[in-house]
Amino acid sequence: MTGSPARTVADAFVEELFQKHHGEIYAYLVRMLRDPELAADLTQDAFIKAYRAHDTLQDPAHARAWLYQIAHRVALDEIRRRKIVRFLPWTGESYGTAPSAEHLALEGRLSSDLQRALARIPERQRAALLLAELHDLTGLELAAALGVSHVAARALLTRARDSLRRELATERDAEAAAERVPDGRTRR
Repeated sequence: MTGSPARTVADAFVEELFQKHHGEIYAYLVRMLRDPELAADLTQDAFIKAYRAHDTLQDPAHARAWLYQIAHRVALDEIRRRKIVRFLPWTGESYGTAPSAEHLALEGRLSSDLQRALARIPERQRAALLLAELHDLTGLELAAALGVSHVAARALLTRARDSLRRELATERDAEAAAERVPDGRTRR
C-alpha cells in the first residue's frame, strides 16, 4: 500500500500504540460495558478513531492518555446509546499479569460487594476509579483521558473514592443486618 508520508507515519504510530495498549484498552472497555464481544468491537473502533485523529495528538509522550480518552468516549457513546451502566470487577488481567494471591484470597469475599458498590456509583466516578486504580493512569493522564483539568480529575477521583467507601459501608451494613437473627444476636 503506497500512501502519503503522513499516512505512513500514522500507520506506524497507531500500529505501535495497538501493540503496546490493545490489551489494556480492551480490559477497560470490558469493565465498563460487561460485554467482551462488544468491548472487542469497540476496541477496534477506538484504534480506528486514533488512526483517523492521529494528527490531533499534540504530544506523542501523552499518547496513552489520548488513547484512553478515545476509548472512554467510545464507551460513553455506547452506554448512552444502550442506556445501560454496568461494571465487571477487576480480575487482575490488565498489563497481562495474573491475579495476585491477595486478590484471589479476597475475591470470593469482596467481589460481589465491590461489584454492587461500584455499580451504584456514578458512571464518571467509576470511570475515574478504573482508569486511575486499575490502569495506573497518572493524574495528568487521567485528566486527559476524561477531558477535564488536572484539578477536576483529582476532585472526581476523590469523590469516586468517597462514593465507593459509602457504598461499601452500605453493603457491609446490609450483610451484617442479614446475619442477625430476630432477637438481635448474630448467626454463626
